[in-house]
Amino acid sequence: MSVGAAVRRVRAYGGQFLLLAVLTLVVTLLISGVPRLVNRLAEQGLRAQLNSEPAERRDISYTSMMAPATSQRTAMGNAAERFDALATAMPPEVRSAVTERWYSVETQAARVVGPDLAARKLLLDVSLRAMPDIHDASTLVEGAWPNETYIPDRPIEVALDVDVARKLNLRAGSQLRVGKTDEDGNLLGGDPLLVSGLFRPVDRQNGIWNTLPQLLQVIEPVGDGQPLVAVGVVAQSALNKRAVEGWPIQSNWRYRLDVDRVDARKLDQLVDGLQVMQRNQPSDLTLTQGVDVPLRAFAAQIEAVRTLLAVIAAGVLATLAGLIVLAASLATRRRRSEFVLLRARGAGATAGARRSLAESVLVVPVAAVLGWWLGTLVPGSPDSTMPYIIAVTVLVTLALPLATLAAPAGGAERRDLIRMRPSARRLTVEVSLLLLAGLAAVLLRRRGLTLGEVDPLLVSVPVLLAVAAAVLALRAYPWPLLLVSRLAARTRGSVAFLGTARAGRAAVAAPLVVVVLAIGTAAFCAVVAAGVDASRERAAAQIVPADAVIRGERFAPDTIDELGRLPGVRAVTRVLYEDDERLAADQLGTDAFVGQTDVLVVDGSGLDLVARQSQVDLSVPAALRTALPGPGPLPAIVSPAIAADLAKAGMTDSAFILVQGERYEFRVAGTEDRFPLLEANVNRFVILPWQALPTRTTTPVPTTLLIAGDSLNAETLRVAGDQGQERYQRDGTVTGRERLLGVTVDTRADVRRDLREGGANGVLAFGFVGGAVGGTLLGLLAIAFTVLAGARSRGQVLSRLRTLGLSRRQWRGLLLVELTPLVAVSVLTGALVGAVLPLLLNPVLGLSAFTSGVPVRVAFEPSLIAAVLALGAVALGFAVAVEALNNRRLRLGEVLRLGEES
Repeated sequence: MSVGAAVRRVRAYGGQFLLLAVLTLVVTLLISGVPRLVNRLAEQGLRAQLNSEPAERRDISYTSMMAPATSQRTAMGNAAERFDALATAMPPEVRSAVTERWYSVETQAARVVGPDLAARKLLLDVSLRAMPDIHDASTLVEGAWPNETYIPDRPIEVALDVDVARKLNLRAGSQLRVGKTDEDGNLLGGDPLLVSGLFRPVDRQNGIWNTLPQLLQVIEPVGDGQPLVAVGVVAQSALNKRAVEGWPIQSNWRYRLDVDRVDARKLDQLVDGLQVMQRNQPSDLTLTQGVDVPLRAFAAQIEAVRTLLAVIAAGVLATLAGLIVLAASLATRRRRSEFVLLRARGAGATAGARRSLAESVLVVPVAAVLGWWLGTLVPGSPDSTMPYIIAVTVLVTLALPLATLAAPAGGAERRDLIRMRPSARRLTVEVSLLLLAGLAAVLLRRRGLTLGEVDPLLVSVPVLLAVAAAVLALRAYPWPLLLVSRLAARTRGSVAFLGTARAGRAAVAAPLVVVVLAIGTAAFCAVVAAGVDASRERAAAQIVPADAVIRGERFAPDTIDELGRLPGVRAVTRVLYEDDERLAADQLGTDAFVGQTDVLVVDGSGLDLVARQSQVDLSVPAALRTALPGPGPLPAIVSPAIAADLAKAGMTDSAFILVQGERYEFRVAGTEDRFPLLEANVNRFVILPWQALPTRTTTPVPTTLLIAGDSLNAETLRVAGDQGQERYQRDGTVTGRERLLGVTVDTRADVRRDLREGGANGVLAFGFVGGAVGGTLLGLLAIAFTVLAGARSRGQVLSRLRTLGLSRRQWRGLLLVELTPLVAVSVLTGALVGAVLPLLLNPVLGLSAFTSGVPVRVAFEPSLIAAVLALGAVALGFAVAVEALNNRRLRLGEVLRLGEES
């Protein structure tokens, strides 16, 4: 068989081979390019996630105990040696991600006195720190750096940050003394201390300045009569001398992970490496790291989205595979007379298949290589997809010869005369397919799956269910059409009768399956996306069940009135939250031995008002909303775990809980799995009604404030919250001695935005958009194949009817009546499959990683009906347009003259 003859045949049937080549190119492009794009989006999301955290969150810190040096070696030499040893001992995954490293040694803070401090009556403790890299990270402003050469009887030289020195009334040349103090705070002797110079950091964001206590700021006193705390830089030789003299010292080694070096594909290995470091930390050191928390959260999202992408990819690739089969079948059908003639001239049974194989080899591998090359141009880290590319190329190359072998060897036949009753063999295959799809779905729900892995059962279940639904639709839809056709036969005109009769006998088994697969994939993406979005709304309402929330330590009671006077505020309510409280069996505090619980005290009616004013769908239990002061235990809403423990201990009607120093008796009035303001992983809690609390010696004060309002300014709320905390500390019944931390303000809009934009949401959005758009386009293409599959027989019928006087308008009506049932059945079946699949797969997809732990609920969306109707209209218009173009190309008169298989 000559290559030239194969090339001529490829040119002669160029349109068919072009279609096969385009489909091959699309498949290999998706296999090669989509993983790169997913990896790129994942890396971008990971960088955004880590960059949103404080830079020091990426630090891995080792800290020694503050104690006198136990070794005769110099303190700095020992610290430098361990600095390299600790880095070498890191797991390779962690060590490769570390770029910046720092270490320092410092003394315990000691009292410092001097005339410049006394001039402003400043009480000051200073810690002396040696930092080898400080000269490169800062600029000397005044004086000189501490001398590295140790000279006996010379004062300890220290350098200070210029802003710190200004706040402490110090300058280059200030004479001080440093040492221990007695019980009254008086300095005992002490050593001379000289401020040798002042420096300013080149870049305050440089990680070298993140060591605690801060070098660039003065630490405010934590209580009345307490000293300020500052850190000064000394020479390494000076610190070694203090260590030898017995001053307590502490070493710190910090290693910062570079965001650009963290591979999103290897997060599990990195987290495992951090856990190994945690378990194997040296006994004399304390390891501190918090980067595993955002890494775990992002890894959970990536695992969930990769599992979802596997489902979407299975639907898209199965649709493309079906289109390739349809293209090969259509090409073989158009050339059936050619293969019959070969057999008639004495060729073997495989002659046509060998001819088709030679033609495919000329087209398919070239298209596959081109698609693979285009995929490599997509930015992103590559995955090992070459085996899949080779497998797809081989299978598509064999599609055309296999279709040739499967084609009937006989001559022309009437394909429009399809029996309503299928053969026993076909019924057996279809029943087996239905049973297999049902069994696979049951096994998937019972067995579950491992997120992040491509599970063969997971990717096969959507395809099996779609094919099963298509089979059922094929068996069901001719029956109502038969009834409609009989009714149409009794009416005037032939358009309705002929159209419904032909639609009921249409042979569209394979094309309709492909349409259902495509539309089902698109509908699945739309339904799941809507479910995730609705669940994010519920998650935002759980985190902030108002327009804004202010969280602090304790607020003065009048803070509610102050907030109410702010512009835009409509309602404010109070909440008290305490964690890890123990339940008691009596007023004396006898331990009930039922574990610890979180306590939330809410004003039931106030919470209900704020939720309604904020348009939050929150149902406050009646036990909390209607409770009033009175004798007996308070009605409480508890979690199922607490309810079970109390029932087991026989304390359902009477238990005690401590709230801000006062013990309150309560009874179980109801249970809730979750409650607003509590984290998703909290499963032990007690909710008390604030308005029903009995009068006690001390009045509870709120720790959280919920605000409903319009155009709320977060900074204004923060200022009001801080002022409320300061008033409580100044005027409260028990005046606070420790400086309160600043409040945090969260708005529901900000929480909703963070849930939608943070983490791996870019990959998730790509999956939804790509699946919906790709499924819709492939569905339309499959409908075009469905139309083309019966175009020849329809052309012959229309040619005959046109010669009998059928007008052009009647011809279009007949075409519309014939195609409408087919398009409607395929689109509706696909939409139904796409709506049912989320109900089956949602529990195993792990999408709660994108909703702050709130379970994703997939429910019926009314908008889906409008989308299906619009898609059906577009599909029908597309089908009619394809049929009209095809008839114009074939010219109906020639179709009638050339016969059945022209």
